[in-house]
Amino acid sequence: MGVPRNPGNVGRHGFGRQASGASTVATGRARGNSIILLWVAEFLLQSGAFENGEPIPRRHSCGGEDLSPPLSWSGAPEGTRALALVVDDPDAPAGAFTHWLGWGLDPGTQGLGEGEAAPVEGSNDFGTSGYRGPCPPPGHGRHRYFFRLYALDFDPDLRPGAGKRELERALEGHTLAVAELIGTYER
Repeated sequence: MGVPRNPGNVGRHGFGRQASGASTVATGRARGNSIILLWVAEFLLQSGAFENGEPIPRRHSCGGEDLSPPLSWSGAPEGTRALALVVDDPDAPAGAFTHWLGWGLDPGTQGLGEGEAAPVEGSNDFGTSGYRGPCPPPGHGRHRYFFRLYALDFDPDLRPGAGKRELERALEGHTLAVAELIGTYER
């Protein structure tokens, strides 16, 4: 498998994404400290509640039942031992706002049902654990909600209620691929 000439938006964790949000890039180590980016087009994250780039239904927001949307995944790369989920809103007035952190997800389960909790959940920016849906300030315009699923070569040993920074530190050097789904919401 070749390395793409322009792998997309490569972030500080050494992985990137294609503009469609469906494909991912994984990292591998070459000689020394160099990183090889490998295209992993088959790792997908989807929802039966909304399509990539489309509005998230009200029932999954603070104005509705505030239930997590159903999520399904497929194509986790070989060597995946666990999955971690991060959902955030980069359009929040004070910067990226975390809505859900979950880890310890078994790649063999292939999804979470509507309202289903992750095996272990971290603290969101509402000050609680678990999923809290879109809740942008009224009149603030359309916000984007990034659902990112990380394929990991280990199962993070983090306490329930750990924060986003702790999870990000645990993911460093252990991420095989990332699948992304983007929904929108406005009030």
